[in-house]
Amino acid sequence: MRVAVVGLGTVGTGVIRLLDANRDLIARRAGRPIEVRAVNARDRNRDRGVDISRFDWVDDMMELARRDDIDVVVELIGGSDGPALALARAALEAGKPLVTANKAMLAHHGLALAGLAEKSGIPLKYEAAVAGGIPVIKGLREGAAANEISRVYGILNGTCNYILTTMEKEGRDFGEVLKEAQELGYAEADPSFDVDGVDAAHKLSILASLAFGTQIDFGSVDIGGIRSVSAADIREAGALGYRIRLVGMAENRPNGLFQRVHPVLVPVQHPLANVDGSLNAVLAEGNFVGSLFFSGRGAGEGPTASAVVADLIDIARDEYGDPFAMQVGQLAQRPKADSGDNVGRVYLRFMVRDKPGVLAEIAAAMRDAGVSIESVIQRGAHEDGSVLLVVVTHDSSESAIAETLRTLSGSDNLLAEPVVMPILD
Repeated sequence: MRVAVVGLGTVGTGVIRLLDANRDLIARRAGRPIEVRAVNARDRNRDRGVDISRFDWVDDMMELARRDDIDVVVELIGGSDGPALALARAALEAGKPLVTANKAMLAHHGLALAGLAEKSGIPLKYEAAVAGGIPVIKGLREGAAANEISRVYGILNGTCNYILTTMEKEGRDFGEVLKEAQELGYAEADPSFDVDGVDAAHKLSILASLAFGTQIDFGSVDIGGIRSVSAADIREAGALGYRIRLVGMAENRPNGLFQRVHPVLVPVQHPLANVDGSLNAVLAEGNFVGSLFFSGRGAGEGPTASAVVADLIDIARDEYGDPFAMQVGQLAQRPKADSGDNVGRVYLRFMVRDKPGVLAEIAAAMRDAGVSIESVIQRGAHEDGSVLLVVVTHDSSESAIAETLRTLSGSDNLLAEPVVMPILD
């Protein structure tokens, strides 16, 4: 099987290394050799640590969709639109199977691309797009195919998980740990997609479609990041028996599709609380299989290349189905569920003035909104006269929490935006 690799960054070179290292084993498992025939990237002369002189260098990537000596196109350049999307469309329209690790492109254009693949009767494979080397796409699409999945959730971004768990272990604040993560290569120079939750939201929208048989709806994902999480929040969460994780959660509810990425407090005994560093983890709840737990390295050269090559092996075996587990016309279109109807316990952190009556003001706002207080933690005053005040609620609707914050929004006693994190019970 003759392959073209477009994009020779960390993952692209990892694919070449893996095909070289496990060549004989892969050929036996695939039933035939898998060989890279041609490549394309931005810089031909860059030293990538692998020998690319043995492959045809093609300056125009679109040519690879037309070449008769290419059986499969592997797209690893990234980006939701632009060259990646143009190549994906051209390859599928030309009847060439496509393997991609591009979660942004799939989140925005996955249904259209799946329609092209369906029309041409060829595979569109994307195991590497979600959770790196963890076979969660295959697990949901194939292993859990007989189940009605009610909820899928997990830790979907290794950069955020590395930052949060480092803050947890070392007691440092977000900005300091982010800078270190950038120096170590765990975070991009512009980390916005990661730390603001967009990357995790791309992946969540794909998982939701697979799990529930619904159309991808990235636009309805409520997205929150980790910039507002402080070392103080992590300490207080620990004292309460929780760890803070950025969790993507999707549920197929009677009133619509609920999708959210947000920092949450996870009980220390929950499996997600013990997912450290840059690891990812996904849980799915099926009506017959029960809970499924997938965990492993969610990014990096080795895990992502492993997922790409696994897709190539499936194609070589002629083992593939519809990209989203059913034909595009069978995917249900669901409205967005109202998050205000969510009921659960919530962690609220306020920075307030150190003066009498502040706690009473907050308690009155919560009382008027119908929010019941479970516990309150107040720490001593800082040098600037501010006090950290943490309130944990009993089960409350998110609409009532929002009403509480609207009431308090004009208060002179609040010195910063309150931080709100749901508690995963």
